[in-house]
Amino acid sequence: MKSIIKYFRELVMAFYSLAQGMKLTLYYFTHVRKVNITEQYPENRETTIRIPERFYGILEMPHDENNEHNCTACTLCELACPNGTITIDTAVEVTEDGKKKKYLDKYHYNLGTCTFCGQCVDACPSDAIHMNKQFELSEYDKNKLLLVLNKPGSKLKAKEKKS
Repeated sequence: MKSIIKYFRELVMAFYSLAQGMKLTLYYFTHVRKVNITEQYPENRETTIRIPERFYGILEMPHDENNEHNCTACTLCELACPNGTITIDTAVEVTEDGKKKKYLDKYHYNLGTCTFCGQCVDACPSDAIHMNKQFELSEYDKNKLLLVLNKPGSKLKAKEKKS
């Protein structure tokens, strides 16, 4: 007997839930001119699209006007990336006093495997990389998703001496 009562109770609740959903649908159906439900994309790119502040888009490495960046090639971002999106090629130069110094040769970023988690940005101690707000990233050719973030001829920004 309890199972029959439970069955009819669930049946009534299902119709109640359906009525609640239909009530909302009918509201939007009757108030079609008063409430703007959908937006026309991509026509609204410049007008009504609001990108949240915490949105993570494509990874970028800012350079200043002297073509200098903050990346020290420490590879912490490469280690922090959970799926191997980042690969850093380094080179070694010998300074005037005979010391070997590692510098960034190429910063490879595979946009096709990036999950936009931002762990690379969090791991960077020199604030050299950022996630921007760009969200239209689709490409027909997957080779266009393989990016080199440092510009050709760029170098590490000189440290400011503390006085």
